[in-house]
Amino acid sequence: MREVLAQAAFQLFLERGFERTTVDDIVARAGVGRRSFFRYFPSKEDAVFPDHERCLAEMTEFLAVVDDSDPVGAVCDAARIVLRMYAANPEFSVQRYRLTREVPGLRTYELSVVRRYEQTLAGHLRGRFGEGGDGELRAEVIAASVVAAHNNGLRLWLRSGGAGDPEVAVDHALALVREVWGRFAGKAGAPSSPGREAGLPAGPSAAEAAASGPFASGAARSGSALFPVSGDGEVIVMVARKGTPMWRVVQQIEVAVGEN
Repeated sequence: MREVLAQAAFQLFLERGFERTTVDDIVARAGVGRRSFFRYFPSKEDAVFPDHERCLAEMTEFLAVVDDSDPVGAVCDAARIVLRMYAANPEFSVQRYRLTREVPGLRTYELSVVRRYEQTLAGHLRGRFGEGGDGELRAEVIAASVVAAHNNGLRLWLRSGGAGDPEVAVDHALALVREVWGRFAGKAGAPSSPGREAGLPAGPSAAEAAASGPFASGAARSGSALFPVSGDGEVIVMVARKGTPMWRVVQQIEVAVGEN
């Protein structure tokens, strides 16, 4: 029933537009009552992303049993679970990506989805590095880097219309994360300023490692300070204090990407 409702909803979103489709329209198309819809989806937005709860649960289960001798490699492998979800249904994934770019409310919703993935990865890394001091910081930055790398490769595939193998670009991006962070992340007592000892620029580069992108298909990090980190504007980093209002996040993203 969950799949039937999601399929009916998405068909209507494509035919009529997201804003002009009501829950009553969806249940009429699916041939069920309103109660059935809300049993599976709290809102229309949730019906656009019916597979993320399952994927998040699968990621959590994977991290609970993974070999922790290579924590950075473990969270990179966990990110590939999300990639496989998208690759399993290219047509739907591409259509959802296009719909999400057209509807500000869906982009806002997707930000929260991305953050849940990132928090799951960071939680696993905190268990490896410790909850306090640089251990917690390292966990947050590496998790954000993994999400950004995954999203960058995934976005390239989605924008191509789902052509080719999405794993090529994502594997390349994740390999960069492992190269940068893997050299010290698995060591006990790793340096408190890894960027300096690894020959990386200090300061904003830690934020740049958390470049935003669609773990689903929109933008990722929240904040108010923007740092473009690629010449063509493909990647944007957003940094702000915890608790920044979501409307401010979306506003800043839209300003940064403009009409594109």
